[in-house]
Amino acid sequence: MIVAQDGSGDYYSVQEALTSIPTHNTLPVIIYIKNGTYTEKLYIETPNITLIGENVHKTIITYDDSAFKPHPSGFTFGTFNSYTLFIGAPHFNACNLTFINSAGPGDKVGQAIAAYVDADKIHFKNCRFIGHQDTLFTGPLPPSPLTPGSFRGPRENAPLSKGRHYYENCFIQGDIDFIFGSATAFFDQCEIFSNNLGQQVNGYITAASTPVDQKYGYVFSKCKLTSNCPNQSVYLGRPWRHHAHVAFLNCEMGAHIIDEGWHDWDKADSHQTVQFMEYNNTGAGASNLSRVPWSNQLSAKDAETYSREKVLSGDDHWQPWLYK
Repeated sequence: MIVAQDGSGDYYSVQEALTSIPTHNTLPVIIYIKNGTYTEKLYIETPNITLIGENVHKTIITYDDSAFKPHPSGFTFGTFNSYTLFIGAPHFNACNLTFINSAGPGDKVGQAIAAYVDADKIHFKNCRFIGHQDTLFTGPLPPSPLTPGSFRGPRENAPLSKGRHYYENCFIQGDIDFIFGSATAFFDQCEIFSNNLGQQVNGYITAASTPVDQKYGYVFSKCKLTSNCPNQSVYLGRPWRHHAHVAFLNCEMGAHIIDEGWHDWDKADSHQTVQFMEYNNTGAGASNLSRVPWSNQLSAKDAETYSREKVLSGDDHWQPWLYK
């Protein structure tokens, strides 16, 4: 199928093409999307879908819902209804696409998700995710909300399932907790860009909620951490839940990274439970001399256990890098 705004394809909008596919689809479906800015809120609960854009910088899917925005129900949208893209079915691939939440900074509009990804065997290649607060949510949700009602959205009452996500050569931009959630996610040679909020602390790259019984959380491998922020103003992460598990390996860290590296979100008891790991990082923000004592520098042997194959393969030996 081809989507094109000029009428040269099979559909004018991406959601039209998606809606045409049977919900219980079992065959691989590829949707090619021609260049254009598609102002759409995409909802995908059909498995085996691949979206391929013509050009990552010119094939853009964007929307502007946000947590503070009034919802037709009489409530506000809340964080988890604010997505531009929602994925709730396995075996999803995307390539050469930009996903934007254009609502604006979190202090004005609240959280605003560009992509809400809550499924297993997900692969994004050469994609861009652009937003401010809470740009990329890697589901599932934690077992229960800290504030009652704050999980309203497409998976508020759904059973929790473990997801494996692979982000290859992607660009992810945001500021406050802009990569967050419970999935096992491997970020391979990605650029992670922190926005300048003009504050003493300009944000936190990660806010993981890794389940206690899950072996891996977030792994960043050979990524570049970039920013337009002042030096010493961005944390690598903080724990959304007490067993947050995040590892940065062989990454290049800019001077915007705070020397302490990690923040505990005022949860001092999490010092005994979080797993915040680093190995062989370089750049002005990579010095481990002043890292918080409850983070860890991995040995070369331990770092080997964070390879792409070991993090993502699971019992079924899933290999997303076979997709081209």
